[in-house]
Amino acid sequence: MTAREMVLVGFMQAQNCSNYPASWRHPDAAPDFLSADYYQRVARILESGRFHMAFFDDRLAMPDIYGADHAEAVRHGVRVVKMDPIPLLTAMAMVTSHLGLASTCSTTYYEPFHVARTFSTLDHMSGGRAGWNVVTSLNDSEAANFGARELPAHDLRYDRADEFLEVVIGHWNTWSADAIRIDKAEGLFADPDKVRRLDHHGQWFDSRGPFTVPPSPQDHPVIIQAGQSGRGRQFAVRWGEVIFAIFPTLEFGRKAYAALQEESVLLGRAPGAFRVAPLVYVTVAESQSAAEDQFAAIDALAKPIDTLALLSEALNFDFSSKALDAPFSDDEMASISGLQAIRDRVVRLSGNPNPSVNDFVQFSQRGTIKEAVHFVGSPQQVADGMEEWFTTGACDGFVLAATHVPGAYEAFVRLVVPELQRRGLHQHDYRGTTLRGNLGLDDYQPAAVPGD
Repeated sequence: MTAREMVLVGFMQAQNCSNYPASWRHPDAAPDFLSADYYQRVARILESGRFHMAFFDDRLAMPDIYGADHAEAVRHGVRVVKMDPIPLLTAMAMVTSHLGLASTCSTTYYEPFHVARTFSTLDHMSGGRAGWNVVTSLNDSEAANFGARELPAHDLRYDRADEFLEVVIGHWNTWSADAIRIDKAEGLFADPDKVRRLDHHGQWFDSRGPFTVPPSPQDHPVIIQAGQSGRGRQFAVRWGEVIFAIFPTLEFGRKAYAALQEESVLLGRAPGAFRVAPLVYVTVAESQSAAEDQFAAIDALAKPIDTLALLSEALNFDFSSKALDAPFSDDEMASISGLQAIRDRVVRLSGNPNPSVNDFVQFSQRGTIKEAVHFVGSPQQVADGMEEWFTTGACDGFVLAATHVPGAYEAFVRLVVPELQRRGLHQHDYRGTTLRGNLGLDDYQPAAVPGD
């Protein structure tokens, strides 16, 4: 039996900075983020470190809710460039052969047939390495870019997303694996009895088919999801194969990991059907003191506007509309329709059901390198921290966010990966050619729900 090994994912942004909005201010940050070469360099680095996947986050609007204006976000470069990740993944596929390639795509503003075709095509073009991060979007700015007045209600978005997944996966299943014959002598391209229409008619979608892309190398691109509480967690556990999370502490991670496994049992999901990977930052150097110096310099790059702009974006609430010490009313707390996990985290950590703006800044750490767990130290110290999380029931691996690009990825691959491999915690080589195979996942089987 193969020893359990960490899943490693490189967290990417198709924009002017990494997940850390101040990263573009780092003196070593590469400035050519509008070029294919920028993303191809990162892809080569991640594959050389035997990362399982590169995964693009995405938003469909720039952060313009703070002060009802985009000016401050643009002035300070707070994640304002947002390109379409799919062409970038295609460019990355051209210079790699094993690295998984995943992108975010919203179920709120796209159509199932479009998403099914896009990711099935990407799976073909990458030789079976595609993944789809399913999101329901989070603010009114995104809605405005698609002709809507406001974001639909939180649970309603997940109801729509459930049916969206049913339609996408339904289309992926409409071709039999042996449908294509390419019999030139008989003039038979494919067996029409093995290609069917979907003919889906539901509450949210009508989609006829037939689907236009034959089965891809994985049959189904890998499904990624990030729901962490309530309706979102149920959705993640039903559909997800990789569950992306933010766990602020080790103890929280253990409890949240256990809750995901319990939810999986309740939904009848097969054991081992998904991998849980929390977001982490790593600042590593040859010595602890050198790493701590680097950490301090990176931390100093952040500005208050980064946090306020991103809190407004993520929670769909204008944080400029309240004084820093003013508590949120019950109605204001209930009106937060974006990433409710951030709201719940601030309430829990502050111990205050009506936190102030200062509480949100302090306890969310949004837009800083303290938003997620940050391993700082020598290669051995970083590996110690990751090993403790991995072996004590907090996760199955990690999503590595970059403090700056490409240096954070380069340092991790050069210094930490060999130490993890020496300990038998990370793969020395890829298991196969597909993303699902390299993740050690079986054929895709989402959880059934009553009425399925």
